[in-house]
Amino acid sequence: MKKLLLLFTIFVLLALAACGNGEEPNDATNNEQATEEKGTLVFGQTPWTSTAPPTQIAKQILEEQGYDIKVEHVSQPIIWDGMKNKEIDFFMDAWLPYTEAARWEEFQDDLVKVATSYENAQLGWVVPSYVEENSIEELKANAEKYGEEIVTISEGAGIVELSQELFEGENFDEQGFELKPSSEGAMISVAQEKIDKEEPVVFTAWRPHSVFARNDLKFLEGQEEYFQADNVYVLSYKGIEEEHPEAYDILSNWSISIAEIEEMIRKNEENGTEFEDLAAEWIENNRDKVDQMIGE
Repeated sequence: MKKLLLLFTIFVLLALAACGNGEEPNDATNNEQATEEKGTLVFGQTPWTSTAPPTQIAKQILEEQGYDIKVEHVSQPIIWDGMKNKEIDFFMDAWLPYTEAARWEEFQDDLVKVATSYENAQLGWVVPSYVEENSIEELKANAEKYGEEIVTISEGAGIVELSQELFEGENFDEQGFELKPSSEGAMISVAQEKIDKEEPVVFTAWRPHSVFARNDLKFLEGQEEYFQADNVYVLSYKGIEEEHPEAYDILSNWSISIAEIEEMIRKNEENGTEFEDLAAEWIENNRDKVDQMIGE
């Protein structure tokens, strides 16, 4: 009888434990299941500072909704190939219809514009406002004054390809100029050092960028044939709305201003504030907008 009672007690305890485990999963289990259901999304992020703020904001918004987000820090050509092959899900910084026209022509059958981040983003060759030269023609006549160089960012970016077209189309090589690609950081470092000394310098620039917040710059006249103001888009691959419908719907409602991005870049550069922290601050300050994006 005692043995039967002991066996019955053990059976009841095991049954209760099984019911408890089945009916009341802990928070960690819930989060793990939510992530499994929503899946993993991959964002491509270029080395350009303008790409970091929107990427980090989108990452945190989607993480709130239960997605596992990975950010691949790679060059722009790799990002476009990655989206075509569905290895990268979103890119937050595509300049169209002008700057990336050649790349869009190649990929337009495979990719879609998810949303417009911001409009009328200027780019091209700039000089400090204190120099006398105001145009491409005036620049060509003063090669020695500018050290015979035009500084730009890494090859593969649309602004570099357009700079090469401008350089060749306007015969800058015949004037002794050299187009010098480098990293964005190196380009800005060279430009800022010369500006601080009020020396002549010409380099490629675009908005949004903190260099405009720190300095009084002017775009040279006469380059409109090569550089035109773009809209900046969120891109993904065709079929993203079926594969990840909730993420697609959320990012379809995305937008941000040029001034907001420039301010975030400035804080990162001057105060060392991480873009992850700046993104969290933006989300907190724009909670109504974020709630609209996620449908609350």
